[in-house]
Parts: sequence; C-alpha cells; structure tokens
Amino acid sequence: MTGITRGSVGGISYLRCDGGGPMPMVLLHGIGSNAQSFEPLMMALDGKYPTLAWDAPGYGESKPLDAQWPHASDYAEALDRLLAQLKTTRCIVVGHSLGCLIAARYAVLAKAKVAALILVSPARGYRSRKGDPLPAPVARRLEELDQLGPEKFAAKRAPSLLADASGRPDILHAVERAMAAVRRPGYDQACRMLANGRLQDDAVNVEVPAAVINGDRDSVTPVANGQLVYQDLQKSSARHLFRIIEDAGHAVCQEKPEEVARAMVQFVESNVATHA
Repeated sequence: MTGITRGSVGGISYLRCDGGGPMPMVLLHGIGSNAQSFEPLMMALDGKYPTLAWDAPGYGESKPLDAQWPHASDYAEALDRLLAQLKTTRCIVVGHSLGCLIAARYAVLAKAKVAALILVSPARGYRSRKGDPLPAPVARRLEELDQLGPEKFAAKRAPSLLADASGRPDILHAVERAMAAVRRPGYDQACRMLANGRLQDDAVNVEVPAAVINGDRDSVTPVANGQLVYQDLQKSSARHLFRIIEDAGHAVCQEKPEEVARAMVQFVESNVATHA
C-alpha cells in the first residue's frame, strides 16, 4: 500500500493515499475530529481506491470560513474549491457524523461530480435558523469547551463515542487526541452549522447511489437515526444501502475500519458503474 501523505492547498490541509480504483474517495470528518481520524479507514482500504481526507475549514491547518454562522453550503463550496485545485473532477464522497451534512449538500449541489454518497453515523442537524439561540445539545458543547478547555473537554466526551471505551484504550486515545485538537473559531462555526443543518432536505434530493452505515452501539447518532436518513434517501436515490456494523459506536471508522471499508467497496463496486 502507498503511504499516507499530508498536503495543503488553498488554505485547506488534507491527508491523501494513492491507490487503484477509478476515482478517489473523499472523506469528511465529524465535529470533534479531523483528517487523522480516517487513517485506520484509509489503511483498511489498502489502496483499493485513492483516498483524500480533509481537515474541514477551521480544523487542523485549514483556515476557518469567513462566515461566523455558516451553512453546509459554505463547507460544500470550500470542498469544491479544494477538489478543483487538486484536479479531482469526479469522486465518491464519504461523510462521518457532521461531515454527512456537508457530503449530502455537495451531492445535491454538485451531483455531476459525485459518483456515490456514503453517510457514516449521520448527524441530521437541528434545523435552527441563523441567529436563533443554539439548540441545548449544541450550546452545551461550547459551554463545556469554555469551562473545561480542550483536553478535559475531550476526556469527558470521547468515551461516549466508542462501543467499549475501556476495552479499546488505543482507539479511545486517538479519539480523545483528535477532539482535544479542536480550535476556535472553527469549532464554533461547525457547531452553528450543526444547529442549522438540514440533512433531511438534502437526503430527499440525492439522486446518486447512496449508502448509510451505522454502528449498532452508536449512542450519538443511533441506528434509528440512520434509518430515518436512509428512508429519506430512498425517495430520490435509485440505488441505496443501509448497513449496520456490529459492536461499534459512533467512532465506527476507527473501531471497525475493515468492516466499514468492506461495506464501502462492496456498495461502490455494485452501484457506481451504472451512474458513471
């Protein structure tokens, strides 16, 4: 397998891994994460597809967005600029958690550039309006970050992302390290995007092949939540799949990377060709 390398262009940092396959998989991380959280999945794909994992605006070395109260469209436009600079004209878009809001928005706005959409542990958003008080769960995130600081904030929240935090200290450490690396104003912007996120509105308009993958022990975005997203996708997507990964929590891409990679490849190879 070709090694994972780091790059940066146009104010966005990313990890990439070359490989075979007709087009790259573009990986969009969640709210308390970053590109490094996808390293286990990138390694599990073992070069079957080229992979590109970005640090979303305001994460890692990526510059934050200009808008202080951004929408998923703002992130989708940043993604489109990144892919254009990397000369990527068609890709498979994979979102995890908050990244699903961006992935689905991109699949609607730039459907000619998206061969397939894969939503892992999807966050649906709270459908708030810009400027409204933040929903309580979102406001609590910022309050805890203010009160505890990044490291204690991560130590408090990270265990809930795993199915068995005590049994997988290596994964817990990786999840906690990524969460402790969040910085302002990027995290605040992402929280506001989560508040106004409307995954349902985009899911019912996704026409490309679309899959939902959920850990069976996910307490953040439970299986029932994933099923609702899948029901929305079925209204417009001609090809679709819902897959449950056993013994996995919200951090399913780190807990069960081989199973997630296998589900992704099977779905893509059975569906994308008819839409290429």
